Amino acid sequence: MKKNIFPKPLRTGDKIAVISPAGAVDTSQLEKGIEMIKNKGFVPVLGEHLYAKFSNGYNYAGTEQERIKDINWALNDHEISAIWASRGGYGCQHLIQHLKLKHFTKNPKWYIGYSDNTVIQSFLLGKGFASIHGQTIKTSSFGVTEESYDLIFDILKGKTPKYTLKSHQFNKEGNTEGELIGGNLALIYALLGTKYSFKFKDKILFIEDIGENFYALDRMIMSLELAGVFNKISGLIVGGMTNMGDEKENKQYEESFDEFAYQLISDRILKYKFPVIFGFPNGHIKDNRPLIVGGNVKLKVEDKVKVEF
Repeated sequence: MKKNIFPKPLRTGDKIAVISPAGAVDTSQLEKGIEMIKNKGFVPVLGEHLYAKFSNGYNYAGTEQERIKDINWALNDHEISAIWASRGGYGCQHLIQHLKLKHFTKNPKWYIGYSDNTVIQSFLLGKGFASIHGQTIKTSSFGVTEESYDLIFDILKGKTPKYTLKSHQFNKEGNTEGELIGGNLALIYALLGTKYSFKFKDKILFIEDIGENFYALDRMIMSLELAGVFNKISGLIVGGMTNMGDEKENKQYEESFDEFAYQLISDRILKYKFPVIFGFPNGHIKDNRPLIVGGNVKLKVEDKVKVEF
């Protein structure tokens, strides 16, 4: 099997592009993240339309053309060594039909983001390039741990992550190894049936989500089942399920790892034999530890859980 391409490690002084491919952001929301890039010894280069605003049923970071221009600049500029999304939200689906990789293929670079950025990461993986599913530059209302960012910089410098976790009541024990795919469940679901969808055969799937009604979560999981996804994958990792359910239900389920959401997922996959990890610290949560989409990962699900790239 052909291995996916990991970009070369960054060195001190390398330039990191900061772009807004989806939702709009204000300068105040990115100040800490941009300063952090500088403090780590790198040079942040801001996309031309990073702080642009365009309202069209949603507050986008600029028009589609502006966002397309910024991401293609970041992907192909030979001086840029990595690309860090300012935030997610909605809008990355507008871009994928227009992405250009002419110079990117000669000089691959890490793309860093999560949430709506799952769309971009699925596109890149379809072309054979790994990316980092990790915290965006914007810190959310629940905050972000310093370690979550430090681990991203470790990957940028060439170090692959290893995690040891506590067991979870819904885990399914077993060992497996394979290529990691996935990200935000709503976007995995939105790409099903398109040419930009992840390829699931023999892969280890990661899912996380935020703010979905429980019936909507069940609908997405059912769609994966009806598409044959669970017959194809060799393992499943379930991350944060944050603010799930309607307002009344939310009062009962305010944790980042929503137990009722986990119960719904667990019930749907009981008949399948692959190992499953619940409670992985990645998603719309404070402790958002990065994963490598397209990286080869080993899962060991026993009393202690190990996830190693």
